[in-house]
Amino acid sequence: MVYPKWILEIRKGMLGFFNHHSVPRWMVFMLDAATVFMAFILAYLLRFNFIIPAERGQVFIYQAIVATVIYAAYALALRSHTGLIRHTTLTDITLVFIVTTLGSATLLVLSTVGNWLHWADLLSIPQSIIMIHYVSVSLLLFFGRIAIKLIFLFATGTTRNKKRVLIYGAGELGFVVKRVVLSDPRYGFYVSGFIDDDKAKQGKKINGINVYSTSILSVEFIQKHRIESLIIAVKAISVDKKSAIIRTSVNLGLEVLDTPEVDKWLAGQLRLPQFRRVDLEDLLGREPINLDINTIKKGLAEKTIMITGAAGSIGSEIARQLTSFQCEKVILVDQAETPLFYIQNELREKFLDVRFQIIPADVTNAPRMEKIFQEHRPDIVFHAAAYKHVSLMEENPHEAIRVNVGGTTIITDLAIRYGVGKFVMISTDKSVYPSSVMGASKRLCEKLVQARAIGKGHKTQFIITRFGNVIGSNGSVIPIFAKQIENGGPVTVTHPEVYRYFMTIPEACQLVLEAGFMGHGGEIFVFDMGQQVKIADLAKAMIKLSGFIPDKDIQIVYTGLRPGEKLYEELLTDSERTIPTHHDKIKKAHVEEIDARIVLEKIDFLLSDLYSLTNEEVVHLMKDLIPEYHTTNGKFKGKKATV
Repeated sequence: MVYPKWILEIRKGMLGFFNHHSVPRWMVFMLDAATVFMAFILAYLLRFNFIIPAERGQVFIYQAIVATVIYAAYALALRSHTGLIRHTTLTDITLVFIVTTLGSATLLVLSTVGNWLHWADLLSIPQSIIMIHYVSVSLLLFFGRIAIKLIFLFATGTTRNKKRVLIYGAGELGFVVKRVVLSDPRYGFYVSGFIDDDKAKQGKKINGINVYSTSILSVEFIQKHRIESLIIAVKAISVDKKSAIIRTSVNLGLEVLDTPEVDKWLAGQLRLPQFRRVDLEDLLGREPINLDINTIKKGLAEKTIMITGAAGSIGSEIARQLTSFQCEKVILVDQAETPLFYIQNELREKFLDVRFQIIPADVTNAPRMEKIFQEHRPDIVFHAAAYKHVSLMEENPHEAIRVNVGGTTIITDLAIRYGVGKFVMISTDKSVYPSSVMGASKRLCEKLVQARAIGKGHKTQFIITRFGNVIGSNGSVIPIFAKQIENGGPVTVTHPEVYRYFMTIPEACQLVLEAGFMGHGGEIFVFDMGQQVKIADLAKAMIKLSGFIPDKDIQIVYTGLRPGEKLYEELLTDSERTIPTHHDKIKKAHVEEIDARIVLEKIDFLLSDLYSLTNEEVVHLMKDLIPEYHTTNGKFKGKKATV
């Protein structure tokens, strides 16, 4: 409907008022009380044809005051004045009806008893007046609220220029969400319908809003109803189901918002700014991990824990999770000063009751690391320090060997020398059939740790954990994509058929803790990574989650595989197989036997005069130690060297 300009100006003024004003509850209470009082006077006038008998005198005024006090008491008790009038619902109307009914019933009882006992004229109220008052005050309070709501709807418009949303969940939480999204006109939401899996609700209307099944989520429906957003409002929903809803909605170009848990509502109330846009973790979500808490707690109790690479994505998350257990002390070691400073501040602010020791140090500095072991005597070591960037290490193989292999050599040697109980190494799926220097260096680390585990004369249990990419780790593809999208694109993908495994950082670290206390030494534990994700699809999903259309708003550009990269990753070689453990997401790899003496000798030889070797010679020695290392597209492809 097209309104004249003067009506639009009136609407604009009303909207400005509603945006900045909300009638205080005390004022609503006073207005309701005044309505009750005036309705009583009106009832008298109607009963006596607007001529009050002389014998009534002034008594009806006092009776009106009594009636008002009774109604006010019920209103205060039942809080019928506390709802936002402009958002009056059936619940609010029902509450007003209950108050007026109780008030009239009380007046009727008092009047009847007063007549029986010949009380003062103050309570001698004709029953006809009580009934007229009941009807009139109910209508006045009801229509007063409806009138204000209609004025509000007029001021804010009906549906024009509003963001149309669907609410997933037609239960109690869904109604709360509906009320919240409509409570503030500044956000301009219009609820187009509920979606619910309950077939008993589908096809019906609740509070005047249609309830649909999930099958209506289609291009045709979205376009027909001009839907822009979907809000998830279900208390209990499986991760798989939630991910499926999010995936469908994102593919349809919808903005998806998630409702926070009830215990996270501010002051016990849900507010619109608390709604969170779903992110990639929601899209790739997996079921929560069930940990053997008692075993982990027992293993960590009163222990000194050292984490190398503690400022990195995995190391810092392990530190955060250790705060849930009663460790004696947590030692955080990393050479990256600034990230270490940040994690120090975070941990000390959030976890005041945990003893942290922050130590800037390089794991390849043997005297420095020995000093740390000597001073702190760690019981458990989580070794996460490593260079991890494939393309960078491809250009600098010496550094990959120095840090990844050399650092691991030093830390494992010190672990044995100072009687560390458990040593848990963080490995990667890139160590399986490595095609890069980085992957090959991590496979050498695995062999080194296996060789240490075989060795006799020490009590240290050496354990290896192997998993794929983690969502949001420093320098990984996801933060890079996010930055590219923020800058307007393009988003660069190496190859349209590249696949990778992904899991969340907290999930990976939880499994590291579980595996660490599951192993007894010499094991390689492989984590269930789920299905591999196509990186091109990942890029498209991130663009859609940001509210853009792939290849229209944000371009995707394919740049070609980088040196050392391959199309997909593996978690096991052909010669390896997995053995189930008590945890369904952790498998133990049955790995080929190694000659510990030969492995250690060759690694020592590689490290002894590392910088006298050329890049090609370093790679050749690595291929000698790792027969399955095959460079597919790097500069070392097909090259041989003699040493």
